[in-house]
Amino acid sequence: MQPSHDRLEQARQDYEQHLRSCRQCGADGTQCPVAKHLRRLYNNLARAGR
Repeated sequence: MQPSHDRLEQARQDYEQHLRSCRQCGADGTQCPVAKHLRRLYNNLARAGR
């Protein structure tokens, strides 16, 4: 179970890092398509880990 937890944690970190560094996400407070994709990836991994 540990590898899937590591993947979930990495997906969360990737998403949060993107939000901090993306000019488009930071400019108007809405998420760009890349942020939406990363959030979807995280949610899919979280759902699969239940």
